[in-house]
Amino acid sequence: MITNMAEKEIWFVTGSQHLYGPDTLKQVAENSQDIVNGFNFSKEIPVSIVYKPTVKTPNEITDICLEASSSKNCIGVITWMHTFSPAKMWIKGLSVLNKPLCHLHTQYNAEVPWETIDMDFMNLNQSAHGDREFGHMMTRMRKDRKIVVGHWQTERVQQKLGNWARVALGWDEFQNLTVARIGDNMREVSVTDGDKVEAQLRFGFSVNGYDSSDVVKHINKLTQKQVDALVKEYEDSYVLSEKLKSGGEKRESLIDAAKIELGLRAFLDEGGFKAFTDTFENLGELKQLPGIATQRLMADGYGFGGEGDWKTSALLRALKVMAKGLNGGTSFMEDYTYHFTPEKAYVMGSHMLEICPSIADGKPSCEVHPLGIGGKEDPVRLVFNSPAGPAINVSLVDLGNRFRLVVNEVEAVEPMGKLPNLPVARVLWDAKPDLEVAATSWILAGGAHHTVYSQALTTEFMEDFAEMAGIELVVIDKNTTIREFKNQLNANEAYFHLFKNNL
Repeated sequence: MITNMAEKEIWFVTGSQHLYGPDTLKQVAENSQDIVNGFNFSKEIPVSIVYKPTVKTPNEITDICLEASSSKNCIGVITWMHTFSPAKMWIKGLSVLNKPLCHLHTQYNAEVPWETIDMDFMNLNQSAHGDREFGHMMTRMRKDRKIVVGHWQTERVQQKLGNWARVALGWDEFQNLTVARIGDNMREVSVTDGDKVEAQLRFGFSVNGYDSSDVVKHINKLTQKQVDALVKEYEDSYVLSEKLKSGGEKRESLIDAAKIELGLRAFLDEGGFKAFTDTFENLGELKQLPGIATQRLMADGYGFGGEGDWKTSALLRALKVMAKGLNGGTSFMEDYTYHFTPEKAYVMGSHMLEICPSIADGKPSCEVHPLGIGGKEDPVRLVFNSPAGPAINVSLVDLGNRFRLVVNEVEAVEPMGKLPNLPVARVLWDAKPDLEVAATSWILAGGAHHTVYSQALTTEFMEDFAEMAGIELVVIDKNTTIREFKNQLNANEAYFHLFKNNL
């Protein structure tokens, strides 16, 4: 279900000029190929890095930028100036390039060869000032880009490039994503709604509305064999409560839940949707609010947002793509309730039903319990705790004149009790720098109550993502103070009003 990374490419483009002659240019090409080969052997970089011939003229630069922009498989470009590449040559090419750009500031050799260095070596290895020339032009053109500095063979540089490549995968997913909104937004709710047209203009993904009957028609086509197979999978994968076991008083609820999952999957597959929303106010003929169905779909990589929250649904899908193969899970989340004590305050994150089991600590329990809203039958859900460790909470909000990405760094902790009567998945976290500052800052920033929670990704991923999208980013971390955060919001308001939105 996650995008096939093997199909995606990042192009490696080296800049130079004809001034240096054929021998030097041959060496430039060989060195660049060595670097690309090294990257492709790196465990840190999840996609293929594709070597492209050295560009030496304005036309060559423009041609490669046009080719990258039109390639479906190319999700980004890494540039490196091995020698000096006069930056006026890059103006037209950079103007037409519409793929994410990473400027790698490295050199082929790691150390100065003290005993043998001569002017031939110096003429060949000029990235120390060649990249500065290139950097000046990108700044002059107000070109957003990632800058990675260091020797190309080090794990740190390869890891930074790998993280950026993952974000490029997420951004590429945004360009091609379709979100199915099953039912409307929860009535009268502000933050989960927004401008879907502006979102498509800014991010590329489209959001369209559907009715629960579009899912029900797929449910009506199911065979008993399909339903029995999925119920068996539930039995093998989770710890079923007594009520849901064969002969249990709520066994039929498990069968209904399986039908909803199969119907929902068929609907999403038929429409090519990789993200969806639903709401308890528009369930139609569905017998229960999709609980385990939504949880399992998220575990397979689908984006989801509760109560019609299409922005969080799309964001979750993008972060799922970024996080593929990394340790730690990523889930739809909601700040639900607080644990206030004189010593420390914590947030309990949860939702009515829909928390992804990718963040489960151990084997989830499959249970059925009443749900006080929606007016439907008792829904089946997976219940579990989440492991301790660092994580981020991320919210994408529509401010009317722009989109803002809000990030809070948190530390998940073990619950202080067993929670025997809480029939939902949950995670307890310490919000950085503390709950008072974090919650105040979050509210000042207009952050939503729905978020994407991830133990796989870090703030650096979100910084790169906001840069690719050209949107505002605010981060709440261990260094945040209210005064400085307010000043940042005020400065951002002026920046995006006067400059960024007019680019």
